[in-house]
Amino acid sequence: MFDLLYPRIYVDTLLDIPLNHLREQNISAFIMDLDNTITEWNSNELRSEVEEWFKLIKTAGFKACILSNNGEQRIRKVAERLDIPFIHRAAKPRRGSFHRAIDIMGVRAAQTAVVGDQIFTDVLGGNRAGLFTILVKPLARREFIGTKINRTLELFVLHHLLKKVPGQRK
Repeated sequence: MFDLLYPRIYVDTLLDIPLNHLREQNISAFIMDLDNTITEWNSNELRSEVEEWFKLIKTAGFKACILSNNGEQRIRKVAERLDIPFIHRAAKPRRGSFHRAIDIMGVRAAQTAVVGDQIFTDVLGGNRAGLFTILVKPLARREFIGTKINRTLELFVLHHLLKKVPGQRK
Protein backbone atom coordinates (compact mmCIF):
# COMPACT_ATOMS: atom_id res chain seq x y z
CA MET A 1 0.00 0.00 0.00
CA PHE A 2 2.65 2.53 1.03
CA ASP A 3 4.72 1.66 -2.06
CA LEU A 4 2.18 3.69 -4.05
CA LEU A 5 3.56 6.80 -2.33
CA TYR A 6 7.17 6.24 -3.38
CA PRO A 7 8.53 7.57 -6.68
CA ARG A 8 11.04 5.60 -8.71
CA ILE A 9 13.36 8.64 -8.80
CA TYR A 10 13.62 11.76 -6.62
CA VAL A 11 15.54 14.77 -8.01
CA ASP A 12 15.93 18.47 -7.27
CA THR A 13 14.45 19.83 -10.53
CA LEU A 14 13.39 18.87 -14.04
CA LEU A 15 16.93 19.64 -15.12
CA ASP A 16 18.21 16.75 -13.00
CA ILE A 17 16.02 14.10 -14.61
CA PRO A 18 18.37 11.44 -16.03
CA LEU A 19 17.15 11.39 -19.63
CA ASN A 20 19.68 8.78 -20.81
CA HIS A 21 18.74 6.46 -17.95
CA LEU A 22 15.05 6.85 -18.80
CA ARG A 23 15.72 6.26 -22.50
CA GLU A 24 17.50 3.00 -21.55
CA GLN A 25 14.31 1.98 -19.74
CA ASN A 26 12.26 2.77 -22.88
CA ILE A 27 10.65 5.89 -21.41
CA SER A 28 9.75 8.25 -24.24
CA ALA A 29 7.01 10.45 -22.78
CA PHE A 30 6.40 12.65 -19.76
CA ILE A 31 3.17 13.52 -18.01
CA MET A 32 4.08 16.81 -16.35
CA ASP A 33 2.55 18.52 -13.34
CA LEU A 34 2.27 22.32 -13.66
CA ASP A 35 2.41 24.12 -10.30
CA ASN A 36 5.82 24.07 -8.62
CA THR A 37 7.09 21.60 -11.23
CA ILE A 38 7.05 23.61 -14.49
CA THR A 39 6.05 27.00 -13.06
CA GLU A 40 5.79 28.48 -9.62
CA TRP A 41 2.34 28.11 -8.06
CA ASN A 42 -0.38 30.14 -9.76
CA SER A 43 2.06 31.68 -12.25
CA ASN A 44 2.29 31.71 -16.04
CA GLU A 45 5.98 32.63 -15.96
CA LEU A 46 8.44 30.06 -17.22
CA ARG A 47 12.07 30.08 -16.20
CA SER A 48 14.38 30.10 -19.22
CA GLU A 49 16.07 26.87 -18.12
CA VAL A 50 12.67 25.15 -17.98
CA GLU A 51 11.84 26.28 -21.53
CA GLU A 52 15.26 25.05 -22.66
CA TRP A 53 14.67 21.69 -20.98
CA PHE A 54 11.42 21.25 -22.91
CA LYS A 55 13.22 22.08 -26.17
CA LEU A 56 15.90 19.55 -25.24
CA ILE A 57 13.49 16.70 -24.54
CA LYS A 58 11.51 17.35 -27.71
CA THR A 59 14.72 17.41 -29.78
CA ALA A 60 15.70 14.12 -28.12
CA GLY A 61 12.39 12.58 -29.24
CA PHE A 62 10.50 12.67 -25.94
CA LYS A 63 6.84 13.68 -25.82
CA ALA A 64 5.20 15.66 -23.02
CA CYS A 65 1.73 16.55 -21.80
CA ILE A 66 0.74 18.79 -18.89
CA LEU A 67 -1.67 17.20 -16.44
CA SER A 68 -3.04 19.60 -13.84
CA ASN A 69 -5.92 19.96 -11.43
CA ASN A 70 -6.07 23.67 -12.37
CA GLY A 71 -8.56 25.34 -14.70
CA GLU A 72 -8.07 25.54 -18.44
CA GLN A 73 -7.05 29.17 -19.09
CA ARG A 74 -3.81 29.23 -17.16
CA ILE A 75 -2.66 25.81 -18.27
CA ARG A 76 -3.43 26.61 -21.89
CA LYS A 77 -1.07 29.63 -21.81
CA VAL A 78 1.84 27.57 -20.52
CA ALA A 79 1.10 24.59 -22.78
CA GLU A 80 0.91 26.81 -25.87
CA ARG A 81 4.21 28.45 -24.99
CA LEU A 82 5.82 25.00 -24.64
CA ASP A 83 3.90 23.64 -27.66
CA ILE A 84 2.63 20.57 -25.81
CA PRO A 85 -0.88 19.22 -25.10
CA PHE A 86 -2.56 19.54 -21.72
CA ILE A 87 -5.38 18.20 -19.59
CA HIS A 88 -7.04 20.50 -17.08
CA ARG A 89 -9.17 19.66 -14.02
CA ALA A 90 -7.44 16.28 -14.01
CA ALA A 91 -8.71 15.14 -10.60
CA LYS A 92 -5.31 13.71 -9.68
CA PRO A 93 -4.63 11.19 -8.16
CA ARG A 94 -7.46 9.48 -10.09
CA ARG A 95 -6.10 7.26 -12.86
CA GLY A 96 -8.37 8.31 -15.70
CA SER A 97 -6.62 11.56 -16.55
CA PHE A 98 -3.22 9.84 -16.59
CA HIS A 99 -4.56 7.34 -19.14
CA ARG A 100 -6.03 10.20 -21.21
CA ALA A 101 -2.60 11.87 -21.30
CA ILE A 102 -1.02 8.62 -22.52
CA ASP A 103 -3.65 8.41 -25.28
CA ILE A 104 -3.12 12.05 -26.29
CA MET A 105 0.63 11.46 -26.67
CA GLY A 106 0.09 8.18 -28.56
CA VAL A 107 2.36 6.13 -26.31
CA ARG A 108 1.96 3.16 -23.99
CA ALA A 109 1.97 3.23 -20.19
CA ALA A 110 5.30 1.38 -20.12
CA GLN A 111 6.85 4.29 -22.07
CA THR A 112 5.57 7.02 -19.77
CA ALA A 113 6.96 8.81 -16.72
CA VAL A 114 5.02 11.15 -14.45
CA VAL A 115 6.91 14.18 -13.17
CA GLY A 116 5.58 16.24 -10.28
CA ASP A 117 6.30 17.83 -6.92
CA GLN A 118 3.54 16.24 -4.84
CA ILE A 119 3.42 12.74 -3.43
CA PHE A 120 -0.35 12.56 -2.85
CA THR A 121 -1.34 13.71 -6.34
CA ASP A 122 1.46 13.16 -8.87
CA VAL A 123 3.31 10.15 -7.43
CA LEU A 124 0.25 8.39 -6.05
CA GLY A 125 -1.73 8.95 -9.26
CA GLY A 126 1.15 7.89 -11.50
CA ASN A 127 1.83 4.77 -9.47
CA ARG A 128 -1.86 3.87 -9.40
CA ALA A 129 -1.85 4.14 -13.20
CA GLY A 130 1.19 1.84 -13.42
CA LEU A 131 3.59 4.56 -14.63
CA PHE A 132 7.22 5.37 -13.87
CA THR A 133 7.16 8.22 -11.29
CA ILE A 134 9.62 11.03 -10.69
CA LEU A 135 9.32 13.38 -7.73
CA VAL A 136 10.94 16.83 -7.97
CA LYS A 137 11.39 19.35 -5.20
CA PRO A 138 8.90 22.25 -5.44
CA LEU A 139 10.17 25.29 -7.37
CA ALA A 140 8.99 27.68 -4.65
CA ARG A 141 7.55 27.71 -1.14
CA ARG A 142 4.43 29.67 -2.13
CA GLU A 143 1.52 27.31 -2.82
CA PHE A 144 -2.16 26.55 -2.36
CA ILE A 145 -3.24 26.13 1.28
CA GLY A 146 -4.41 22.55 0.70
CA THR A 147 -0.99 21.69 -0.68
CA LYS A 148 0.66 23.17 2.41
CA ILE A 149 -1.37 20.80 4.56
CA ASN A 150 -0.35 17.85 2.38
CA ARG A 151 3.31 18.87 2.69
CA THR A 152 3.17 18.10 6.41
CA LEU A 153 2.06 14.54 5.65
CA GLU A 154 4.64 14.27 2.87
CA LEU A 155 7.43 14.81 5.40
CA PHE A 156 6.75 11.36 6.83
CA VAL A 157 6.91 9.75 3.40
CA LEU A 158 10.03 11.71 2.44
CA HIS A 159 11.81 10.57 5.59
CA HIS A 160 11.46 6.95 4.45
CA LEU A 161 11.93 7.82 0.77
CA LEU A 162 15.41 9.20 1.31
CA LYS A 163 16.43 5.80 2.65
CA LYS A 164 14.81 3.86 -0.19
CA VAL A 165 14.81 5.57 -3.62
CA PRO A 166 17.81 5.82 -5.98
CA GLY A 167 18.82 9.27 -7.16
CA GLN A 168 17.48 10.91 -4.04
CA ARG A 169 18.72 14.31 -2.95
CA LYS A 170 18.83 15.69 0.57
